[in-house]
Amino acid sequence: MTDPGPRAESLQSLTRGLAVIRCFDADHADLTLSDVARRSGTSRATARRILHTLEDLGYVRMRDSRFTLTPRVLELGGAYLASSPLPVLARPHLSDLTATCEESSSLSELDGDDIVYVARVERRRIMTVAIGIGTRFPAYATSMGRVLLAGRPAEWVDAYLSRVPLASLTSHTIVDAGQLRSQLSQVRDQGWCLVDEELEPGLRSVAAPVLAPSGEVIAAVNISTTTRRSVEEILAELLEPLRTCAREISADLSQVLVRNH
Repeated sequence: MTDPGPRAESLQSLTRGLAVIRCFDADHADLTLSDVARRSGTSRATARRILHTLEDLGYVRMRDSRFTLTPRVLELGGAYLASSPLPVLARPHLSDLTATCEESSSLSELDGDDIVYVARVERRRIMTVAIGIGTRFPAYATSMGRVLLAGRPAEWVDAYLSRVPLASLTSHTIVDAGQLRSQLSQVRDQGWCLVDEELEPGLRSVAAPVLAPSGEVIAAVNISTTTRRSVEEILAELLEPLRTCAREISADLSQVLVRNH
């Protein structure tokens, strides 16, 4: 199934307001009006109205002609974390996995064309970019992303590959659609994925799927490490604990969903 695009009845003002909120990130923590207009693709007049509305609602503050988000924005993400059982169920399993393997572990879901981290237990920081809840990466270049893509129907993957530019993030990134399609088929067959320095130089990660009771792939869990561990060591030492963790999260989720229904 392809993305149908915006609905005819979409509320444009809400769409633009969310676009303004998404302008802010770790690299753009405080922005001028011109910055917001440019990054959100709106006019200065529209950006000004949205920013002042968000300021009145307590989501944005202005100081010295620069705008920043307030902690109230956390309510928006917190609502998802509070309403979904998955991050809460996953965290103790991730903690055990990290303790056993002495490597950071994470859980992510697919959101549009990206993966979004919804739970993480960090052993040490190994990427140049800090990773936390809500961090996004392009699905095609990550182990969790490929697990999630491999779980999608063939027509969905076709639409994904037709719309997503496969940018070369490192010299190892797969940027050929045919090669990536072959990788996804392999991931689907073997039930796990290893990505070797495709997202960032020196970074290796291995991921496995988290399944709904129906068998649908709804999330992915991974272990991230560096090139200090060889691919052979990762497969010999980390893969089975990872797959066990993924199965345990899937089982706990099934119990919760059955109990709630």
